[in-house]
Amino acid sequence: MAGWCQQQLVSSRPGLILLRLTLALYLLYPSSGALPWDTQASGSPVEGHKVVSGTFSRPVLIVGYHKIVEIPAGATDIRIQESVKTRNYLALRTQSGVSIINGNWAIDRPGLIVAVGTRLTYRRPNEIRSRTGESITAPGPTTEELHLYLIYQQPGPSVYYEYSLPLQDTHTSPEPHTHFNTHPAILPLGSDDITSGMAVAINDVGGGRGHPNQVPSDPVVNPDLLALSYGWISSGHTACSASCGGGRRQVLWVCVETESQTTVPGDLCSRAQRPQNQEVVCNTQPCPAFWDLGEWSECTRTCGPGTQQRQVICRQALRRNSMATVVAVETAQCGGYDRPETTSPCQLKICSEWQILSEWSLCSVPCGVGQSSREVVCVGNQGDVEGDDECNLGVKPAPLQNCDMGPCARNWFTSPWSTQCSTECGEGRRSRSAVCLLDHVTNLPLDGCDGPRPQEVISCDAGPCHLRLEWYTGPWGQCSAECGNGTQTRGVACLLHDNGRLEAVDQSNCSHLDRPMSSQSCHLKVCGVQWYATDWSTCSRSCDGGYRVREVCCLADNVTPSELCDLSATPESREDCNTQPCLPETVSSCSDQYYNCVFVVQARLCVYSYYRTACCSSCSIITHTHSSRTTSAAHTHTHTHTLLKNLLRR
Repeated sequence: MAGWCQQQLVSSRPGLILLRLTLALYLLYPSSGALPWDTQASGSPVEGHKVVSGTFSRPVLIVGYHKIVEIPAGATDIRIQESVKTRNYLALRTQSGVSIINGNWAIDRPGLIVAVGTRLTYRRPNEIRSRTGESITAPGPTTEELHLYLIYQQPGPSVYYEYSLPLQDTHTSPEPHTHFNTHPAILPLGSDDITSGMAVAINDVGGGRGHPNQVPSDPVVNPDLLALSYGWISSGHTACSASCGGGRRQVLWVCVETESQTTVPGDLCSRAQRPQNQEVVCNTQPCPAFWDLGEWSECTRTCGPGTQQRQVICRQALRRNSMATVVAVETAQCGGYDRPETTSPCQLKICSEWQILSEWSLCSVPCGVGQSSREVVCVGNQGDVEGDDECNLGVKPAPLQNCDMGPCARNWFTSPWSTQCSTECGEGRRSRSAVCLLDHVTNLPLDGCDGPRPQEVISCDAGPCHLRLEWYTGPWGQCSAECGNGTQTRGVACLLHDNGRLEAVDQSNCSHLDRPMSSQSCHLKVCGVQWYATDWSTCSRSCDGGYRVREVCCLADNVTPSELCDLSATPESREDCNTQPCLPETVSSCSDQYYNCVFVVQARLCVYSYYRTACCSSCSIITHTHSSRTTSAAHTHTHTHTLLKNLLRR
């Protein structure tokens, strides 16, 4: 500042220069805000500098760009580090809105970037086993203010930043402003928030840069200053928007006093006369090709050694028709010898395994073939017992095995004889059961016992029978149906026992005894599908040939319609009946005058007196049937009446 004052003191207008200096100092030192709680300044390890550091961490944010900190111009030893590896990205741009790293939703490849007067190194680990997050470092000093952003995609971000500032600037530059609102705004890189011309003028006057978040108070300007002449001049260009492939940069304009060409605040120049922003192409050399690494796929196995795949493509950034595009190119342009791996071994966890916890148990039988068992469990990599489906069932050790204890001795076992005879008198029988069993008492009957089968039935005598009545039954007869449900019967008789003599007596003598069934249902086999038919209907005519009908259907065993019956054996559903000719009935009290009176009856003309006389006998038979006919029927048969008159006269 002292040098700037000395330069102005040699001017031919010292009063005006002093006034300008007073105005510049007034605008240069506005009131500053408080420091954010999570940003701290410490003593610098280098004499004449101080270190500013802080940590940005929020549990949940809105997906998009979030400003972390504004790093003033002149910063050195810049170090930005993502605390843990996440799917989030770091982004950097200048105060004037020029993207340096990961702007406009385009993710740049890691590497060395020259911008804002320094070299920035951007690192993004790609190996799946790496635990380190993204980082940006730069030695500085920077020529422009930098804005650091986080592209939020995954919860729990944590970013540490640190940089050094010269101590001579600390009295004019407050600590950088950090943005940790509860609901931060999403600010995509490339949005136009270029600092006003007044801020540019302040930095030029002070030899340093005021903090962008400071709000200068309204200056009190002497009206004499308004008579001075001011204008806009070019002060240089912004940094190129791309380091290769063709970028853009803008011309910077500052307000100056036209006579002395001294930089003054932008508010002193006319906004309407400020030249339009001009963009020029820069860094048009082609960008080098790079390996574009895709995300690793899931491991091919949920446990144990497996593999995972990723896509590796050689790409190059090109500018076509003033548009920047990234296209795939030949792998040779990326150097095929150093192509990153596309396949990597992986192991999510150690597989569970089978463990045998006990020895084989004793055989389940003392003789013969039995089984022995042992305990086999599935144990996880932490030693916990898990479900069998967590282990490979194909290699599970057998938990059971057969064991042969040698041949077993077999013997006949018999139950006690029944205590009562099968009859109350006369000769009867007593019984018992005999089974071939193992000698160690098992409930499984076995064949092959030595010796003959013991006798199971013996005769017994219940004493003589004296006048004893008893029901006797004969054998069951044949089933009435060859298939399906039928019935069968047997003979039942009341017999009188008298000292060995049997005599059949009337069944009423045994009425005090329970009478055995004489019939029962039977079912020899299922019939399968077959034809069923109803009874024939009444014949349609009593003479001269009529017909009758019945309904026929094919039914299965469960009495449901079926289509499996033999169509060639379908029963008739219609047949002729009453084929005998019709003979006229006569009444003895009168007779027909014509032989063909049957036509009169069929035409129902007996209602007329002429026909009742000419065909007296025939009409007398049906008089009771047509007595209720009205005279309207006569009109209906007028034409028939004329025809029949002619027939009767022939």
